[in-house]
Amino acid sequence: MKNEPKIEIVNLTKAFYKKQSSVTALEDINVTIQDGEFVCLVGPSGCGKTTLLRILAGLETPSVGDFTILTENEARPLQSMVFQEQGVIPWLTVEENVAFGLKMRHVSKKMIQERTAYYLKKTGLTPFSSLYPKELSGGMKQRVSIARAFANDPEILLMDEPFAALDEQNKFILQEELLSIWEETGKTVLFITHSIDEALLLSDRILLMSAQPGKIIHEINIDLPRPRKIEDIRENPMMASKFVEIWQHLQDEVQNSRK
Repeated sequence: MKNEPKIEIVNLTKAFYKKQSSVTALEDINVTIQDGEFVCLVGPSGCGKTTLLRILAGLETPSVGDFTILTENEARPLQSMVFQEQGVIPWLTVEENVAFGLKMRHVSKKMIQERTAYYLKKTGLTPFSSLYPKELSGGMKQRVSIARAFANDPEILLMDEPFAALDEQNKFILQEELLSIWEETGKTVLFITHSIDEALLLSDRILLMSAQPGKIIHEINIDLPRPRKIEDIRENPMMASKFVEIWQHLQDEVQNSRK
């Protein structure tokens, strides 16, 4: 991780308006994410986590405030986003899905072939490269989404609960694969999760959000050495203490939202 900001969010507020009413989803968000940092957003449902990612992805605009993403290479896309639901294109094969972003950028055929083959191999998809999404399990489809996101070589990677719908075994496998690729590429990742275990396993830092309107009210640094396994998280007394801290935060915010 380089010691320089990759994402800077300043005084960001987002309100949604309809007819004569409005809802403030995010309020006065100020956060800096370092280049190569893996940051998890954790907060109660409806606190604006996905809205924040959509703003960084250019799918929504802030009502107040702004953000910047440091660009190192103008030829790269600014960001790639991996959603909770599988974002694969049903009429394309696995290989064509992984290559899709590169083809849209009109990079050389050689680069498309090399990067696609590399990330198919990294995610264990090479034997399935000619299959269509309807022939894949949910976990395999998410592998395709992750391979496509990294193959496209974005400045930052935005992930919105990509493993939430998977069974525990597939979730652990994909978490380890994601960490392996992240450590190799050094990408800056902002990752939404409702799983405390997942946040502790993946993160350099966890940002805790309040109930709506969403604010970042606390951050937790995760100093456990890498590579990590879920067993390390569950056996470590310091991680157990952080788990309880995050759990209590979520409980308090759910209670606050009901007042």
